[in-house]
Amino acid sequence: MKILWVKADRLLPVQNGGNIRSYHIARHLAQGHQLTFFSYYDGHRDPAYETALRAEFSNAVALCTGKPELSSWRRVVDYATHLADSTPYAIGRFRTPVVRDQLVGWFNRKAFDVVVCDFLDAAVNFPQELTIPTVLFQHNVESEIWRRHAENGSGWAKKAGYRLEFSKMQSYERSMVRHFDHVIAVSENDRKLMSQWVDPSRISVVPTGVDLKQFRPDPDHTAREPVVMFVGAMDWMPNVDGVEYFCREIWPRVLHDVPSARFRIVGRNPVPRVHGLASDTIEVTGRVASVVEHLREAAVVVVPLRVGGGTRLKIYEAMAMGRTVVATTIGAEGLDVRDGDDIMLADDPQKFAEAVVMLLNNVALRRRYERAAAASAARFDWPAVGAKFGEVLERQLSFAASEQRSMEIA
Repeated sequence: MKILWVKADRLLPVQNGGNIRSYHIARHLAQGHQLTFFSYYDGHRDPAYETALRAEFSNAVALCTGKPELSSWRRVVDYATHLADSTPYAIGRFRTPVVRDQLVGWFNRKAFDVVVCDFLDAAVNFPQELTIPTVLFQHNVESEIWRRHAENGSGWAKKAGYRLEFSKMQSYERSMVRHFDHVIAVSENDRKLMSQWVDPSRISVVPTGVDLKQFRPDPDHTAREPVVMFVGAMDWMPNVDGVEYFCREIWPRVLHDVPSARFRIVGRNPVPRVHGLASDTIEVTGRVASVVEHLREAAVVVVPLRVGGGTRLKIYEAMAMGRTVVATTIGAEGLDVRDGDDIMLADDPQKFAEAVVMLLNNVALRRRYERAAAASAARFDWPAVGAKFGEVLERQLSFAASEQRSMEIA
């Protein structure tokens, strides 16, 4: 099977959840199929990135668009100039004629058996007529994130902006889900949401995975200090909102009962709002050399998200290492976890704090959750997830061939 995988922006270094998921699945597919990984990015040409990508995928095609990379304040200005656009800004900024021309050429020549559009930001450059079976890989339902931002945002101006982007995103996302031949979701919850827009038979679920070679329990290392930890990219707004909420509503309650506890926020690119949370009991690490080493020191990992979609890879990574996780329902949304068995779920700040305190104080209880967490995560190794993804592509290719034969007979 000749597969074209299309991704907007750089894949490497593999850091955020979406890139981790794409990297491992694409790597698995490349072992059994002829896969071309097409990655396009803005700014100046980066030969080192292109060489690294080809080292991972021998048939990789990397394209520098030449579009300038915008600083934060320039992006605000650019956003203001595109307020009247019907396409949401988070998507429209990836529209690039040279990329569209490349894709149109491949589709016109039918150069591949099946194409994977890696999320919505790449979809904006796909041709209107899909002459090759094409699958949209939805890492989350993006409009759901914007809806939750609109509900939880502070300040009328920010909420108004979120509502506008939610309206645009919902319309765009609905049209793209209908446009592509098939959709791959990462959870049953996302499948249910998108089934409002298209026949559910056109949506398959491929769960999130975990690298069990990297993230595995260490029976010789147990957390000796009451360290509570959050792990995630700290320039992603759902994560920023989550740690702010935790520090404001939950952490003081934990400290009241466990004064020696310390909260560590581990993740790259912390925005000023996150740096501002640092205190005598709260550490903001920024980028770290090894998340694994930090997770080994965690007594409890927290995922207090109020905004988000898709699935959180960091939960499976923590569980695979035998760490106990306390999360909100949204934080653990879409994952095959069981509250009260391998994870604790709490949406009320007081109950969330009580769960953290209970695990810090009761080592025997924490050990029971740690064993159950590791056993649950062990079922989701990336090769198994990649194989399931490949099965969906093969079914879509077979379906397209059947449809073509039917048309020829008719």
